[in-house]
Amino acid sequence: MKRIFTLAFVLGLAGSALAQDRWTIMADKPVINMSAATQQLPHSDHVEMSGDRMAVVLYWSLDSNSTFGLNRALVFPMLRTVPNDTHASLMMNHDIDIASMLRINNKCPSFSTKDIRINGLMEVSDISRQKDGSIIELTRTIFLTMNNQAMIELYTARNIGDKPFNLIIPDFNHRYTTEASRGVKGSYIIETSVDGSGTFNLNPGSSRDFAMIIQAYEADGGQSENLIVSKELDKRRAFVDLLDNNLILNTPDDIIDTEFRYAKIRGAESIYKTKGGYMHGPGGESYYAALWCNDQAEYINPFFPFLGYGIGNESALNSFRHYARFMNDEYKPIPSSIIAEGDDIWNGAGDRGDAAMLAYGASRYALARGDKAEAEELWSLIEWCLEYCRRQLNEDGVVRSDHDELEGRFPAGDANLCTATLYYDALISASLLGKELGKPSKQLAAYSRQAKDLRKSIESYFGRNIQGYDTYRYYDGNDVLRSWICIPLVMGINERADQTVKALFSPEMYTADGVLTCQGYPIFWDRATLYALRGALQAGYPDEVLPKLSDFSRRRLLGDHVPYPVEAWPEGSQRHLSAESGLYCRIITEGLFGIRPTGLHNFELTPQLPSDWEFAELRNIRAFDSDFDIYIRRLSADKLSITINNNITGKELDYTIRQGKTIKVKL
Repeated sequence: MKRIFTLAFVLGLAGSALAQDRWTIMADKPVINMSAATQQLPHSDHVEMSGDRMAVVLYWSLDSNSTFGLNRALVFPMLRTVPNDTHASLMMNHDIDIASMLRINNKCPSFSTKDIRINGLMEVSDISRQKDGSIIELTRTIFLTMNNQAMIELYTARNIGDKPFNLIIPDFNHRYTTEASRGVKGSYIIETSVDGSGTFNLNPGSSRDFAMIIQAYEADGGQSENLIVSKELDKRRAFVDLLDNNLILNTPDDIIDTEFRYAKIRGAESIYKTKGGYMHGPGGESYYAALWCNDQAEYINPFFPFLGYGIGNESALNSFRHYARFMNDEYKPIPSSIIAEGDDIWNGAGDRGDAAMLAYGASRYALARGDKAEAEELWSLIEWCLEYCRRQLNEDGVVRSDHDELEGRFPAGDANLCTATLYYDALISASLLGKELGKPSKQLAAYSRQAKDLRKSIESYFGRNIQGYDTYRYYDGNDVLRSWICIPLVMGINERADQTVKALFSPEMYTADGVLTCQGYPIFWDRATLYALRGALQAGYPDEVLPKLSDFSRRRLLGDHVPYPVEAWPEGSQRHLSAESGLYCRIITEGLFGIRPTGLHNFELTPQLPSDWEFAELRNIRAFDSDFDIYIRRLSADKLSITINNNITGKELDYTIRQGKTIKVKL
């Protein structure tokens, strides 16, 4: 059965790899569009969308007649259910189709979809041709409000024919009340209503707007909000515009540029305003109003300062504050997850190397943020986590942990490569941060010495020939290739870089969907591929990475399941978990451009420009308490020109370096 399953999986990947793109990037803007007329139908997909009070997964489809179908998986993270655990958000599926309730000249119209666009919201353009010659175009814009427990579908019905017609928009209102015993605060109400109902005569060229609004609230003392649809849509578009104006990527590869743009949206939107403050949540109909040491602390928090999204920075600092509550004098493990808006914890997998994740993420975030007061606040958490890891060193000098972030899905032994290398980078970043904060030189020298010792221990304990590659074993006893052998490359440990890159990109490990989690198993997690691409770039292999990054970006942006990086397969059905989008963006900031924070206003820059590229630009970078641009131009095969513009002071820094060399930048 395993062989049959594996063969089916491989054949599926091969077929998908040969399939044509379903989506195209519009000529006038970096927005993806699907034209139904060009598709092999039926087709279905799902995409997640978030505001700060709710989320929705849109399960949408086009049948063989190009008829659009939609099932909305609604999630209300602050309406808690019983038991109040990790997954206790009020959730409900909702498939009411308002379009099917319209009447044109008292007839039920049959719509056929022309185009679908996704741009931080979803736009669907339909058309219906009546037997009497009337033609109606129906455009729906599906979005979440930014600050309410509400989802809106704005419809515009337009007469594009040459005959007037009568349009009836239903007066619709439906309320669903949940059982009081299943809610932390009793019953909840989910209400659906139509704004703009009535009977209207539409002449040729005229149009009519109306909207379906879905919102939820507590039955005891709550009520629906009187939302102005146009203002809520403006807020949603302003959010997308804000991200479009920060951290702007421009390279010769439009697909990478556009996927980077979409990853910014998904990474930033999934932040919830809980009673415990702003909390970034992975999503996926499972993980909301909660925090994890990997998703938030390790994956996305170090990215937010580059994006300059204030709520993102606030959520990052808030997450570290929550974890700081669990520091203890006995150095017992810190929890893996803080759940239920901060009211409880989950620690079902034991110690996953969580202290190493926290120390790495907090020190990287503090350096990139460039805020001395925040850095001082985070210092005690960083110190505690580093001391915890030091106390977990085994007799071979590497860090013990019960599991890794995959929580027992695959073996990790009692000391794994990921935890050890995260601790290594955290020691380096902490020594750099401590210098900025004026911490005792003896303490910082100890961190530097511990990092050097740990690097030697990582080589001696994990360095092995695995399946013919001089790379790393993931744990003692591991004898097959694992995706996380990429982690040393991300942390600047390059002694085995050449063979590690070859192993990661070998036929044994690399597929159309990226790096397999474990050799011989048809399972992938995007986070491993995103780390591998970043690590290989940082290690100096841009020409090996570029075709894979381009293909991966094309598959996620323009393929069958769009437009963001995903969690995993088969687990979770490739949910659009948010922190993976942060990891995609870090391929660019830390991999392609090679930005490594070294101080509150300093960084090292080691650009890795593929030989096919003549330029790369990253504009409006908000890190290091600044706003600056980086322009890279190729002068020759191995020589690059770099210009850094400080958009605050107007100062310009110019460098000429050889490919792969490092420059030190002080803003």
